[in-house]
Amino acid sequence: MAISLHLDENVHPALADALRRRGVDVTTPVDSGLVGGSDKQHLDFARRQGRVVVTHDADFLRPHAQGVEHAGIPFCHVKNYGVRQLVRVLSRFAMSTTPEGVVHRIEYP
Repeated sequence: MAISLHLDENVHPALADALRRRGVDVTTPVDSGLVGGSDKQHLDFARRQGRVVVTHDADFLRPHAQGVEHAGIPFCHVKNYGVRQLVRVLSRFAMSTTPEGVVHRIEYP
C-alpha cells in the first residue's frame, strides 16, 4: 500500500503536480488551507489524514525530537536534490513505503 504525502510550504508546489502525474496522492498547504500554518499544524493535519510531511525545513526535526506524534517525515534537503531527482525519489518512496513503516520516523529518501 502506497503512502500519501503532504508538502510543507518550503517545497515548491510544482513538485505536487509532477508527483500527481506519477500517481502519487499529495496535498499542499493551498489544498489543505494551511498557507502560513505552523509546523505543528502541518504535522497534525498530515497525521489526521494519514499523510507524511515532505519537507526541506530542518525545523520539522525539532517536533520529532520532542516526541510530537506524526505519520512520518521524509526530509529532503533541497541542496541534495534537483527537481527531477526529487520527483523520482519521492514517487519511488511513496509507492514502495507502507504507512506503518514510517510512523514517527524521519526518513532520508
